[in-house]
Amino acid sequence: MPRNYKRMLLLASDALAIPFAYWLAFNLRLDFQHFALHDGEWLVVILTTAATMLVFIRTGLYRAVIRYIGIHAGLTVFKGALASAIFMTCLSFLFQVWLPRSVPFIYFVLVLLLVGGGRFLLRHWMFASQTSIRRRVAVYGAGAAGSRVMLSLINSQDYRPVLFIDDDPERAGRVISGVEVVSREWFLGQYQKMGIKDVLLAMPGVSRSRRREIIESLSHLPVRVHSIPDLGDLMSGRARLEEIRDVQIEDLLGRDEVAPNKALMHANIRDKVVLVTGAGGSIGAELCRQILKQKPRKLVLLDLSEYSLYRIHRELEESGAIPASERALVPVLGSVLDRKLLGAVLRSFRVQTIYHAAAYKHVPMVEHNLVAGLRNNLFGTVNVAGLASESGVEACILISTDKAVRPTSIMGASKRLAEMVFQIQHSLKNNSKSRTRFGIVRFGNVLGSSGSVIPLFQEQIAKGGPVTVTHADMVRYFMTIPEAAQLVIQAGAMAQGGEVFVLDMGEPVKIAAMARKMIALTGLSVKEGDNEGDIEIAYSGLRPGEKLYEELLIGENDMPTSHPRVMQAQEIMIEAAELNGLLDELQALFETGDCEAIRDLLMRAPLGYAPQGKVEDLLWESNLAGATDRSAESRQGRVVALDSRKEVVN
Repeated sequence: MPRNYKRMLLLASDALAIPFAYWLAFNLRLDFQHFALHDGEWLVVILTTAATMLVFIRTGLYRAVIRYIGIHAGLTVFKGALASAIFMTCLSFLFQVWLPRSVPFIYFVLVLLLVGGGRFLLRHWMFASQTSIRRRVAVYGAGAAGSRVMLSLINSQDYRPVLFIDDDPERAGRVISGVEVVSREWFLGQYQKMGIKDVLLAMPGVSRSRRREIIESLSHLPVRVHSIPDLGDLMSGRARLEEIRDVQIEDLLGRDEVAPNKALMHANIRDKVVLVTGAGGSIGAELCRQILKQKPRKLVLLDLSEYSLYRIHRELEESGAIPASERALVPVLGSVLDRKLLGAVLRSFRVQTIYHAAAYKHVPMVEHNLVAGLRNNLFGTVNVAGLASESGVEACILISTDKAVRPTSIMGASKRLAEMVFQIQHSLKNNSKSRTRFGIVRFGNVLGSSGSVIPLFQEQIAKGGPVTVTHADMVRYFMTIPEAAQLVIQAGAMAQGGEVFVLDMGEPVKIAAMARKMIALTGLSVKEGDNEGDIEIAYSGLRPGEKLYEELLIGENDMPTSHPRVMQAQEIMIEAAELNGLLDELQALFETGDCEAIRDLLMRAPLGYAPQGKVEDLLWESNLAGATDRSAESRQGRVVALDSRKEVVN
């Protein structure tokens, strides 16, 4: 029904309720001996009704939505009923209409019940009619945030709040907003009887380790776990307390963030011109967001993908961190392989700091495109490092990966070679006039990146499975993208020349165990063997270039730094002449496209590269297959020709 129609119905019902309250008040006082109203009484009733309706209209009673009516509307009705009783009394004296002294009090109560009580009864009926379709939910956390969320849920069409759960023994047994508070132990034993389908974590201020402990205690229950946004999002205004979302994977890791060191965050950025290569990628985009917070003079965004560059440039512009009139954001469409373009960018904008994040990072994709992946990751880095030194860049930071440690993939080998390029460039700096400080930051997987398994698992669970895990024993390190970007900036600020910084990634995580937890937290169960479950986990086997365990250190020793989550690795270096010879050989092999020879060369190089299978480059495989077919056709043709000659001779 249109909103205006609803208001007209409420106005009509109140216009009838007020005269009825007047008539009933007299009859209750006189034991129903006052059935008919006299002329003077009708005048009092009409004027009282009009005045009362005007009060209700002016106080906004008819703007209140019945579904969400609350204390404020109740107070409005109370004030209107009180004003109505006063009007009735004054008008009765004015028109000399007989009025027993108790009638105004009875009338006041009746108006409250008919006007206010009617609305609350209607609201209760509306929610009662939806009870069967609303999901029964328990709110974990009976503090201020939990109480606010509970009030929102009471008015929700989707959820029916049943319980508060709280670990504080002093709160157990209390009733808040009509809902009882119970302990976690009681809930774990009684949840089935309550028919609860969802648990909402309403504790935005607790640490991630504490959230992980609570989630672990609930993970074996067939309930879906949700949460409200974290404290940082609430304080920044990016989220509201009432927003409900699925538990984030960061909560499963239980890794508490360390507040960034402001001096390190500012060192290479504040009032400087900064270039981020690969600015449209997962890490590159987050680096741009973090850099913009440190107030650079200019931020240059370089990316090969037009759409990715457009997206991050628009996002940063709309953030309002830098006025658009200052043209402090410069999007540059191009590749790090374009040496001429890269040099022009460094010179034209007088770049002082570079964060080199441009790389092909998807392991199987690089295996299938060996030459393109190796050329981009290696020679793109050669261009960045060489031109940074020539152009007088103050700091140049390479974003590396744990896959560079004893690599089994082309991607990992290319990133280890890129690390060596930066190390060699620093050693050459001592023999030149360059003042560039080169640094390398190495870390593992980040949650939510373009190559992360987490979004894939979420998509597969939403579709009903199966969830594909490569191997039951596969282990990976994880951290959030914002934390990784902050640590990269801080580690880069500590670089003096050629160091390899390794980020503390926390405890390694079994991918299969993470998949199980993600399934459980959606209220579903894992289908295994003969047991009936909801989602199956399928093991697909290791993909080309993948290994079961990732490492962060090549050597055995690492040194602490001034930041608790940044370590400095002690890595071996090769001579510049040896690296240059390797680069020349690779360049020559790229021209021939001989993938077997390229891989053999990488295996002989001091990278620790140990591939697990054959060459997976799709173009190379196709050419080999084509060559084999052509050879077979040639042999068949010679046999046919010989047979023909024999027939002629005979």
